Amino acid sequence: MDVIEEESTEDFHKFGSIQNVSKNPLKERIFTLYKNRIVWLVLLVFMNIFSGAALENFEDVIQSFVALVFFLPLLIDSGGNAGSQSATLMIRYLALGQIQISDWYKLIGRELLVSFMLGITMAISIAAVASFRAPDVIVVVCIAMVLNVMLGSIIGLLLPFLFTKLKIDAATASSPLVTSLADICGVLIYFSLASNFLEF
Repeated sequence: MDVIEEESTEDFHKFGSIQNVSKNPLKERIFTLYKNRIVWLVLLVFMNIFSGAALENFEDVIQSFVALVFFLPLLIDSGGNAGSQSATLMIRYLALGQIQISDWYKLIGRELLVSFMLGITMAISIAAVASFRAPDVIVVVCIAMVLNVMLGSIIGLLLPFLFTKLKIDAATASSPLVTSLADICGVLIYFSLASNFLEF
């Protein structure tokens, strides 16, 4: 039982991009706690620069439809959350031996269907908000929601398989990495749709 608990704890730490965590944070040195977390956080900061660069390319759209900015956190967070859910499930299934690396292509079709249903449901929810806040962008927001949730879910599904194939612990395909990738893609999807659907 102690071994199982230790392995589970290690997996949770990897999923949170935390390295070499001590068993008792109250007894660990502050610098060690800092060192165990900073590497991934700094890497993800640089990774998220791509989101800022993508936003910069859509300045004209944003200036013409400021209401788009209101929905941006909702959309990219939804894609990241869906991706994290998918990654968590895949990591668990792989760890328990319920699926194999060769099953990845069998799961994509199912995940696309599930994520489409999730995206539609979430789009209906956000449409209710958009109908009061900014009805002129409701179509863009709803389509972006569906696409972001689907893409985030697929990223979350595939990363654990990729890491396992590369002989890296699947738990390394952690929530922050999935979320960062989904954020970058979400920004591009959202404002590309806005550029095409809205006249500005």
